[in-house]
Amino acid sequence: MSIFHVIVLAVVQGLAELLPVSSSAHVVVAEKLMGLDPSSPQMTLLLVMLHTGTMFAVIVYFWNQWKRAYFSSSDAFQRFAVRVIWATALTGVLGELIKKVIEKTLFKGAEKAEIEQLFGRLDLIAPALLAAGILILIAGLLEKRQMLGAAPKINSTLGLGEGSVTMRQAGWMGAVQGLALPFRGFSRSGSTISAGMLVGASKERAERFSFALAVVLTPAVVGLEALRLVKASHEATASGVPIDLHASLVTSLLGMVFSFFAGLVALRWLSSWLEQGRWYLFGIYCIVASFVVFYLHHVGY
Repeated sequence: MSIFHVIVLAVVQGLAELLPVSSSAHVVVAEKLMGLDPSSPQMTLLLVMLHTGTMFAVIVYFWNQWKRAYFSSSDAFQRFAVRVIWATALTGVLGELIKKVIEKTLFKGAEKAEIEQLFGRLDLIAPALLAAGILILIAGLLEKRQMLGAAPKINSTLGLGEGSVTMRQAGWMGAVQGLALPFRGFSRSGSTISAGMLVGASKERAERFSFALAVVLTPAVVGLEALRLVKASHEATASGVPIDLHASLVTSLLGMVFSFFAGLVALRWLSSWLEQGRWYLFGIYCIVASFVVFYLHHVGY
């Protein structure tokens, strides 16, 4: 994989990270179009490191909002911490359960079955994009309907500090995030923010909490993929076809740096797209993108 490939993938990740359109799906499709294998340990680690780079961009971008919402007082931080722990626990339990079910069913009888082997399959990414698009579209249309006064706007802030979500809202967002973990294309941010909106949180509060959940989750995912690459490297060495572990790690770190700067540019450039009333457009985009991915799969990618 060349530096050019890394830069292209980092830019794709950075541009897609803020928008609820599944940056992972876009990166996987870009890898396919460039002839790379998205399911290889090197590429899944690179994908996670690209997410890490944009995660740091998200921290820089949202930090002032998070300080006001979650760190303004010890009480506000305590409420935030409890909700993050609750949501992340649900994510871990549901995500691991779904992963095990998939590995036991789709890989029944196979040795060394790993869900990561499915990450490059466009025939699975396409329906995941479609499902995310429908969820986003429903949440966006309900939001637009409320803005037009056809339905009462739900007040989700009673008794809570600025930026807080309720335990119920956090629980639903964490559960939906668990569904997003095993499926490339089922936008994590799009699905969690939409879930929060559908259970009464404002889009702004759901967005802040969704990205905070991502920051908490990303280090664990990076660690798991790094261990997977090390394990694959040992197995490859034993079989006589060693993986250049050092080169893979350097490439991943380089991708992280590029995606950080691409993410910063994209976050500032694309923030205007998150104005109220436009959320449903991302659902339409995901639905259209799912048909494009279906077509790419049909023609052999």
